Amino acid sequence: MSKFAPLQNDLLLRAVRGERVERPPIWVMRQAGRYLPEYHKAKSFNDFFTCCRSPEISSTLTLQPIDRYDGLIDAAIIFSDILVIPQAMGMVVEMLDGKGPHFPKPLRVPPDKQYQDLLSKQVNVEKELDYVYQAITMTRQKLNGRVPLFGFCGAPWTLLCYMVEGGGSKMFVQSKTWIYKYPNESKTLLQKIALVCVQYLAFQVKAGAQILQVFDSWAAELSPTAFKEFSLPYLRYISKQLPGHLKAMNLKSVPMVVFAKGAWHALDELCDLGYQVVGLDWLQDPAQAMDIAKGRVVLQGNMDPGVLYGGKEAITAAVEEMVKGFGGGKQGWVANLGHGVQPGVNPEDLKFFFEEIHRLAGAPN
Repeated sequence: MSKFAPLQNDLLLRAVRGERVERPPIWVMRQAGRYLPEYHKAKSFNDFFTCCRSPEISSTLTLQPIDRYDGLIDAAIIFSDILVIPQAMGMVVEMLDGKGPHFPKPLRVPPDKQYQDLLSKQVNVEKELDYVYQAITMTRQKLNGRVPLFGFCGAPWTLLCYMVEGGGSKMFVQSKTWIYKYPNESKTLLQKIALVCVQYLAFQVKAGAQILQVFDSWAAELSPTAFKEFSLPYLRYISKQLPGHLKAMNLKSVPMVVFAKGAWHALDELCDLGYQVVGLDWLQDPAQAMDIAKGRVVLQGNMDPGVLYGGKEAITAAVEEMVKGFGGGKQGWVANLGHGVQPGVNPEDLKFFFEEIHRLAGAPN
């Protein structure tokens, strides 16, 4: 007998299987976050990673958009961060106000002891990230079957960028130095990260995650050739290895989404990686993307989050364009933004976006 309540809203899971649905399911990246006033109240004086490490706070933050937009959105995504993997691998990561993530001691060059230690360390993924699994289980129980719950991880390339840059970057000097000066050592590190990703995602499913997303947030920093060498193989490794990993744990496979922001040039290849869903950013035309995908995968996205600053007319126009581009939205589409909700967004404008998806894509077509 399952320890979780039966799922009441299975729209997302039906859609990602490629079924024809009554309307496209909707959720948005970073839907639990700083744009919500209740987020700041629940976060209180705790720093970001303290919130991630507290199952109670994490589950509370995860549920906030589900409560606020009750009946309008079709999935929750666990409140966490992609950088918990470098932390589990032994690196210190801080979240600095006004700056974002910061690694006091980033990886510098392969001969350094830190790089060697990182490669040789046997990461106990179950123990090191137990707080995430606790948060997932607690959230599933609190959701009580209202909507399915996403788990997620960062993609190996994106995590490598943070680990060598020491935080976010505009120029990605260290990342480019690594892949072009030390390509073999970079690939060894990418493979190590990919293995940890597979284990991490598997334990998220064990804890209760019903669908997974892999975020390659810095994919746009790679040329098409470099993307095929330093990102695609590791995204493929995750999608190919996870089902067997789950089977060995006596767990069923769950649907997977890959979101490689800025890798518009690789959409055809992304459709063949083994993921059921491919996320699109706003740089891709929906109709062209549908033509490239040719039904191989479900597409997710892709309104520019910046449209939310433009008011109701702008939002309606963008939703109309999306619905038309995705063929009416009844099959092969999960409605979303092309990236995460930004902190300055008015929650009421996001609500209007959800309502317009319901109105414009829920009607018979």
